[in-house]
Amino acid sequence: MRELLQLLTACIGALGFALLYNTRGVNALLAAVGGFLGWAAFLGARRLWGPNDYIGGFAASVMLTVYAECMARIRKTPVTVFLVSGAIPLVPGASLYRAMKYLTAGNGQMFREQSAYALLFAASMSAGIMVTTIVFRLCWSFIAKDVREKKRRI
Repeated sequence: MRELLQLLTACIGALGFALLYNTRGVNALLAAVGGFLGWAAFLGARRLWGPNDYIGGFAASVMLTVYAECMARIRKTPVTVFLVSGAIPLVPGASLYRAMKYLTAGNGQMFREQSAYALLFAASMSAGIMVTTIVFRLCWSFIAKDVREKKRRI
């Protein structure tokens, strides 16, 4: 039940940011689905590989990037429409907030811990997005090249 509530709030959060960024209609709903899928991948990775948030963030970013790249081609829309809104539920905002709270309170040790967690989690998300985008676009260019060559032969 707890996971279902998390998935629902991830979906609503992604939808809210899609609407905030003036994404309308079906694209906004598809961006919300991206938030849902990203969080589902995060929860699934944590269940498979243990409670390592960094692996979960990487896996969620991979799933979300594949989804965003596919939706962008299907809907003929920029990838960022789906990727940015779908990634919002994954952003480590709570740890960034706590890091700033500890900084202002003068607790250097807790500030360093929370800052390191936020930076490492953001790095795992960035790595997942970069690696997946590169691999996806390389594969897509080979597929498109093959299709163009087959059309020329006909």
